[in-house]
Order: sequence, then C-alpha cells, then structure tokens
Amino acid sequence: MSNPAIDVVLVTGMSGAGRSTATRALEDIGWFVVDNLPPTLMINVVDYVAQRTGSQKVAVVADVRGGQLFDELQESLKAIKSAGHDLRVLFLEAGDESLVRRYESSRRPHPLQRDDSLLGAVQRERKLLSDLRAEADIVIDTSNLNVHELRRSIEGSFGDDEHAKLRATVMSFGFKYGIPLDADLVADLRFCITRTGIQT
Repeated sequence: MSNPAIDVVLVTGMSGAGRSTATRALEDIGWFVVDNLPPTLMINVVDYVAQRTGSQKVAVVADVRGGQLFDELQESLKAIKSAGHDLRVLFLEAGDESLVRRYESSRRPHPLQRDDSLLGAVQRERKLLSDLRAEADIVIDTSNLNVHELRRSIEGSFGDDEHAKLRATVMSFGFKYGIPLDADLVADLRFCITRTGIQT
C-alpha cells in the first residue's frame, strides 16, 4: 500500500536565526514537528507520520548540530521527493552582526565555535549552509524581525484558512467570583437593556 503524499518542510538555516520560534509557530498551526533528526531517518519519519498520525503536514529541523550526518541531507531530500511528497525548504538567516549580538545576549555557545571567535564560527556556518540556502524555496532574513513578526511570516507562508481565523469567546461571569483566567478583554455590560426590555 502506497503512502499518501503529504506536505514536508525542511526547516534549516543559521544558528540563532529563529529556528526554534519558527518550529513553535509551525506546531501552533497544526504541523507535526521533528527536531534534530538524523537525515537518514527523515523519509522513515515522514512515511510513519503519513501512515499513523493522520497529519498531512510534517516539518523536519536539520542544522549543523548533526555534524557529519548533515552531509547525508541531500540524499534524504531526494528520497522524500521521489516518494511523491511535496517538499519545501525554509531557510532562516540573519546578518553576522545580528547573530553575534543574539549569541552574546543569550550567552549560549555557537555549535561550531571551538577555538576561534564567535564571528568566525558564524561565518564558517554560513559557508557550510551556502548550497542549501541556494536550493531553499523560502528564505527569511530575521535580522530586523522580532519574534512576533517572524511568527506572522511563518503563519502566512505555511498556515491555512482554518488557523487564520480570529477566535472570540463571549461569556458571562460574576465579578464576585473573579475574572476568568483566560480573559483578554473584559467589558462591564450591566447597563445594557436585555431583549425583554429589562435593564440588567
């Protein structure tokens, strides 16, 4: 039995460019996200999701943390395409200055930083990812984006009408019991006239 074709997004790019934010945004709009998966297992995971979970959308994160395994990525992408799945590559990048500033403020080590400077590690990673960036379907430069703007960009590129709808819940409650914890906006409507003409 052949597996149904599903949408697959490879999320990759520069360390510190916003991959975590992008994957959280994808999860929030219904994508099944797998992070830091060895490339040789990608086709197996995609097929498993297609058969078992009912999800038609899978996002896989791959980056230089995988070390030498990252070299196997091209073969895995070819296997996903030849299986009939719709594959897109999302590449997140930012300028050297932005990435250095982000790493310095987070105080986390860059995955490629060994004995050289942080800037040297960023530039080495950019060179390693240059071929993948050239093949990307969508490139987002996050240098001047905040978290919310990046989320909106991801939702616009990968969301559907179902997740784009505004959701509003109207409820009544007694003030003496306290305001509901999940309320974003509270209005006192006791002055309104009801359908029976009685002021509340």
